Amino acid sequence: METIGFVGAGNMAEAILQGIIAAGIFAPEAVFISDVRSERLAQLAGQYSVLPLHDNASLAAKADILVLSIEPKTMRDALDSIRGHLRHDALVVSIVAGARMAAIAAVLGDVPIIRVMPNAPALINEGASALYPNDRARPSLQKVRDIFASVGEAVVVDDESLIDAVTAVSGSGPAYYFLMMEKMIEAAVSLGLPEETAKALVIQTAKGAALLASQAARDNETPADLIRKVATPGGTTEAALTVFGEGGFGELVERAIRQAHRRSQTLST
Repeated sequence: METIGFVGAGNMAEAILQGIIAAGIFAPEAVFISDVRSERLAQLAGQYSVLPLHDNASLAAKADILVLSIEPKTMRDALDSIRGHLRHDALVVSIVAGARMAAIAAVLGDVPIIRVMPNAPALINEGASALYPNDRARPSLQKVRDIFASVGEAVVVDDESLIDAVTAVSGSGPAYYFLMMEKMIEAAVSLGLPEETAKALVIQTAKGAALLASQAARDNETPADLIRKVATPGGTTEAALTVFGEGGFGELVERAIRQAHRRSQTLST
C-alpha cells in the first residue's frame, strides 16, 4: 500500500488530505501527518482517521510521498529533521512558497522533487495548483497531478521559475478577489443597502460571475467577451467601467501582480 506523509498539518495539508481520501487516491490508514501542535494532530486524526506522528523523521521513514506543507521560515529545520530518514525511493512534494528545488536537494540529496503552488480554494475542492517536477520526478508527475486535481484544477508548467508567476497570480489571487468584494460591499452600504444585503448580493455576484466565466471558457469565450455582453453602450455597467479605466485599474492590477512576483522571487531559499 502506497503511503503519503505531510510534514506540517496546516490548512493546506488538511485540504489535500481530505481531497485524496474522498477521491479514494489514498486510504486514511496510508496517510501520515506530523506537526509541532499535538492538538492539531489529534484533531485531524479524529476527523479523518489519518495517522499522527510526533516527529518528522518517523514520518519520513514511512512515506512513499513526502509532502512539505510548512511555512517558509521553518523550511530549513524541517529539511534537517528528515535528512537521512527518507525512504530510498521516496518522492518529495513541496508546497512551500519560494522554496527552490536546488535548496531542497542541497539538504536531502539527489531525490525526486515536485514543486507545487496550490491556493486557498483547495479548502473547498476548488483550488488552482501548478506543478513543476525535476527530472527524477517526471515519472511520478501524473500521480501528483491527480492528488492536486482532487482539490481543484491542476496544471503543469515547463520551467521552475514560472512557479513565482503562479504564486503571484493564483497563489495570492484569491485575496485580490476578496479585496474587490470587500470594497463593493462598502460601496453598497454607502449607497444605503443594509450590510447583510450588500454581502449577500456581492458574494453571489462574485460566485455567479466565476461560474459564468468558467462555463464560457469551455465555449472559448474570454472575460473580455463577457464584459461586452454585460456592458450595454450608454448603460450603467459602461459608466462604471469607464471610471475603472480612467483610474488605471488594468495597470494597477498588473503592478500589484508584478510586485507579488518579485516578492515570491525574494522568498527563495
